[in-house]
This record gives sequence, structure tokens and C-alpha cells, in this order.
Amino acid sequence: MCEHAAMVLPAPTARLQRVRSCAIAFGFVVVATPSWAASCAPPELGEGHVAEIIDGRSFRLDDGREIRLAGIEPAGATKADRISVLAAILADHDVTLRGTDDAPDRYGRQSAFVYLHASDTPVQGQLVSAGSALVSPDLEDGDCAAALRAAESEARQAQKGTWAVNHVIKNAESADDILAGIGRFAVVEGRVLSVHQSGATTYLNFGRSWTRDFAVTIPRRALTAFAQAGLAPKSLENKRIRVRGWVEARQGPNQGPMQGPRIDALRVGQIEVLGGN
Repeated sequence: MCEHAAMVLPAPTARLQRVRSCAIAFGFVVVATPSWAASCAPPELGEGHVAEIIDGRSFRLDDGREIRLAGIEPAGATKADRISVLAAILADHDVTLRGTDDAPDRYGRQSAFVYLHASDTPVQGQLVSAGSALVSPDLEDGDCAAALRAAESEARQAQKGTWAVNHVIKNAESADDILAGIGRFAVVEGRVLSVHQSGATTYLNFGRSWTRDFAVTIPRRALTAFAQAGLAPKSLENKRIRVRGWVEARQGPNQGPMQGPRIDALRVGQIEVLGGN
């Protein structure tokens, strides 16, 4: 494993030498990618100089602002790996921030698309294209989300990065495998066997046991958005879909055993239709 014990970056020469070595060790190389200018060009939010890599998708600028890369989930095996991959791109660089809102979240982090100077490809695009990150469903910019999904599809087909070494996409029929990743981001594929509503929640069931098998839950407040996107829950019955989100499990009645794994679908971008019956 590449050493990257210090969160605060060391002297430039030593640091850059180390992160370059780490990038080679992880099979990650920053390469030129097709122009994103036409497909993903949110408004500019400002500039800054990267002073510290915090984790696989967050860094601090020298003015103290903490920036979080919008639209991705890092795919490295360990936190140290993820830090090293991001440092290989951003360490000690000047960057431009783009997005639709520069307001920080409740943790004080600003979410943005991040560009190195003289590049029209966001850092997110570089990471996804190299198989070092997955696309998360939290983007409101449809054009940028589509561009990231296209980059992810190319990386998956080329078996780059994490796509070459891990079973990234989980089988919806393997509930125990999905449940092992409780609390983590996951991508799951399978055929929707049935759709039913209980109270304010709609369930997309992938197995015959509603308590043990994997299911996707859609809250009532999100149903209109899914219908407008052509993803009304009933239309998904007997369809193969891909869903991405955070794996959860609910306690059984009377503090019984944990029930089957769930992913809550709150945004349209979490679900993709892959084919017919």
C-alpha cells in the first residue's frame, strides 16, 4: 500500500513524487478525455489552491473552504487508497469550482464540479473514466449526470480500475451479499418481480419474500418525479433495472432479526431500466 499517513500535504516535491508513484501502483493515470464543455458546463463559482486532501472526494483550499466533489462515490478499497488517487490529480494545484449553488451543507462543505486550470474535463470525469469512482445519484444537473454515466459505462466496458478487480454491481437475488454492505453505497441489478404499496411507501420487490429479499423503496413524495421521468413504479414490474444508493436494513418485529436489504430511491437518477421482460 502507498504511504499517505499525513492528511496535510507535505513539501511539494516529495508529495508529488509519492502520489505519482501511488497512481501508478493503483493503475490510475490521468489521461486526456473528450471535451465536456458542450455537455457539462455549470456556472463558475470561484477559484482556489488545493492545500489538503481530506478523503477520496473532499479537499481543503488554502482559504479554508472544504470542497466536496459532486456526483461521485470513490471506489478505492481503503481510505488511504482513495486519498492517494485524488492527491495524484489535485495535490498543490489551482482549481476552478463550478456548480449551481455555492452554499455549504450542514457540515460546512461546498459541493462542486472541480476543474484543473486549462482543462474542460472535471476531476469527477477523470475519476469515473479511470474506474476510480462511481456515479452517485445526487446530481440535479441532468447533463452532467448523463456525461458521468456515459464515462462510467465506458470504464465498466473497458474493465478499468475497480471494474477490473471487484464485483461492483451486486445481483439483486443475492440478498446476503448486498446486506454485507449495509451502510455503504452499492449498485444493484436485477428483475423486479412485483410492485406493491404499503402506507406511504412503494416497494419494488426482487424476491418472493418481502421480509428477507432485496427491495427498493420509493416514498410517496417522490412518486410524481418518477412518473414524470417515465419510471412509474408499476411500469417497472418484470423489468431489469439498475439501482444505486445506500444499503439499509430494518429491524424485524419485536427486535427480531434484521430484515432483507433495502435501498431507498429518493431521486430519479437512482434507477435505470436495462431491458424488457
